[in-house]
Amino acid sequence: MTSKPEQLNWSASLRIAHPSPSASKSLQGDKILLPQSALEQLLARAPSTSTSSTSHTFTAFDPFNPYAVSDARRERAQYRETSQQLPHPLMFQLVNQKNGNSVYAGIREFSANEDEVALSPYLIDALGIQHEDIQKEPTFEDEVVDLTDDEPTKTEGLRITVKARQLPKGTYVRLRPLEAGYNPDDWKSLLERQLRANFTTLTKDSILSVHGVKGEEFRFLVDKLLPEGSGICVVDTDLEVDIEPLNEEQARETLRQIAAQSQRAPGTDAGTSIGHTIDIWKQVDGQVLDGDYADYDLPSWDKSRPVAIELTIHGDHEVDLFVSPKSNRQRALPRDTEHVFGDFSSPKDGLKRIVIQPTNAELEGAEALLVSVHAFCLPDKDAMGSVPAKYTLRAKAVDAQGSVTAPIDLSSSAPKSTTEEQCRNCHQMVPKQTIVLHENFCLRNNIVCHQCKNVFQKKSAEWEAHWHCPVHPEAYGSSMLSRSKHDYVQHTAHTCTACGPSSPFTFPSLPELARHATTNCPHKLILCQFCHLEVSQEGDPLDPSSEAETVLSGLTAHERADGGRTTDCHLCGSIVRLRDMAAHVANHELDKARKPKPELCRDELCGRTLHGIGPRGQVNGGTQMGQGPGNSLGLCSLCFAPLYVNMHDPEGKALRRRIERRYLAQLTAGCGKKWCQNEWCKTGRANRGLEALGTSVSTALPLVKPLLEAITDHSQRMHFCVDEASQRRKKTAEMLAAEGVWDLEWCTAAMEAEGGNLSKARGWLADWAPTKVPK
Repeated sequence: MTSKPEQLNWSASLRIAHPSPSASKSLQGDKILLPQSALEQLLARAPSTSTSSTSHTFTAFDPFNPYAVSDARRERAQYRETSQQLPHPLMFQLVNQKNGNSVYAGIREFSANEDEVALSPYLIDALGIQHEDIQKEPTFEDEVVDLTDDEPTKTEGLRITVKARQLPKGTYVRLRPLEAGYNPDDWKSLLERQLRANFTTLTKDSILSVHGVKGEEFRFLVDKLLPEGSGICVVDTDLEVDIEPLNEEQARETLRQIAAQSQRAPGTDAGTSIGHTIDIWKQVDGQVLDGDYADYDLPSWDKSRPVAIELTIHGDHEVDLFVSPKSNRQRALPRDTEHVFGDFSSPKDGLKRIVIQPTNAELEGAEALLVSVHAFCLPDKDAMGSVPAKYTLRAKAVDAQGSVTAPIDLSSSAPKSTTEEQCRNCHQMVPKQTIVLHENFCLRNNIVCHQCKNVFQKKSAEWEAHWHCPVHPEAYGSSMLSRSKHDYVQHTAHTCTACGPSSPFTFPSLPELARHATTNCPHKLILCQFCHLEVSQEGDPLDPSSEAETVLSGLTAHERADGGRTTDCHLCGSIVRLRDMAAHVANHELDKARKPKPELCRDELCGRTLHGIGPRGQVNGGTQMGQGPGNSLGLCSLCFAPLYVNMHDPEGKALRRRIERRYLAQLTAGCGKKWCQNEWCKTGRANRGLEALGTSVSTALPLVKPLLEAITDHSQRMHFCVDEASQRRKKTAEMLAAEGVWDLEWCTAAMEAEGGNLSKARGWLADWAPTKVPK
């Protein structure tokens, strides 16, 4: 048995706030806004929880003082730790005293103006509130006070009663569709998302509206609730939803419409063609039902040439063509209310063509072109029995006008034939011997439109329906459908459904609405470069500073907020905001260009730098940490280690003798290492298949003397045997440098820093080394 929820004893009479953009524009479902004072009153009325304490909490308490003990007992009896806890979720009952309508609602925020309550459209309809019942927003004339009027009149909008009311958790709800033809596949997921996102309560006998992805609206009557009562809570509960028709007639009509829709499903003979990927090599034939879209995508084309999307319409149908580049800034499929390039015209020859230049800014970062073919249908027309419109779609690369392959023809038109003459009525070329008969017949039967110069038969249906738009001279047609379409597209106000019904978001034509939807609409889908999700770009299109920041930074409002998160720079370890990381990395690139090349060890076979490399690509990192070479020969610390002796040698004579002995030992005895490739080593020459240079000291000494004389010349290499790892790193660094991207010094430093790992060395070079400047 479920426990009855504890009730809050609170109510207030509040005036309905005007649905301005700042108040209830974004309220959906059963949400309301209450003033801040309502929260304070609710906290004051909330049930209190007390905690008893057996120990005194005051530090001045003395247990050996009898007066202190008696005072503590008296204070403990009066002292209680209390806390107010509001129930979750908060629910309210709204009552319209004017007509007695009642509905339950959930709270969104306590941010309304004092003495006002903001209601969602669902609650306004449920309470039966008319537009004239809501107080208008005050204007300047309303704020002017007439001091000569003894009793100034003050108009106040309708007030409703708001009561705190906790409802039981719902377990079952039965909905009845108000219209026939609802397919469960259409509304099931939409209804689930609507209830989860926008509703806290459900009220019996209320009308629940669910908006579909194509702009359609599903309306349901809340017929039965369990537990029984006037309302239930739908938060944190397992709710079973049952859909039943209102009557048998509606059930039969629903089954009939579902069967008809299945026969006209996409991909069937009587349905819309299923879109797919197209290319520029062949055309695509398809068909589309009135009001439907056939979506295609063009993933690749020659981006150095203009691309043309051509649509050939077969028959007398009104079919439109829409194109949108798919990029990080445009993710939605092209629609009549949201597209970048569109053609709403009614061409006489049935050919529509959209040419996109390669320099168009909309193609920046485009990974594909999204193409949609739409069969136009007036909103108040039922497209159930329509015949599919057949079409042919073709994408191809074209030559830019004025190029070598498509020059501009500046010559005059072809000369007229001497045996033909032009008709004064229809302007056709007719043989001279029949021109009189042709003109007499043409004047009796044909008429020419003086604006478009098209020829029509007199009293024909096309001529009677022929029209020209006085506002758009290029728009004309010869059917009532084309004229109705033009009036709907170009001369009918359209409102952005995502932004709301307020006047700033109502546009005089569909192309302007589409421009808003693809530019500054807060609900335009983008691919966030930080969270890598398809989200709304957000922002306030009415705030000039927000729009200016978007243009200057290149980041949408969502990306500016999401890019405020910080992360560590993978190069320097600094804490950087995500949105500043690109500029931060660009500074690293500038630093790389100014970095000096690291000095290499003078030993020919050594694969190390002279001063070492720091952990973050610092040149001379070893010397800066006190681990430098420690010699003036130009050898690294490891190559110089066998030559080091702790003795006073200001003139370097002892060092010269040690170098001489090492060279002689290498030539006469060798190092004995099987990997050695040193030409000045007996073992190295044997490994390379070369003859020995000196088998005794007497024969090797003349060879060593030139090497000793070149000790002070750092441009001359030294030839000491090294370890296998250093020799291998040297060979790998030379191979990397041969690719021509980085200098040998940087390749050697990369191999030293990454311990000879080739793949890691390439990453090190990309992070820290400047590339070669082409000469």
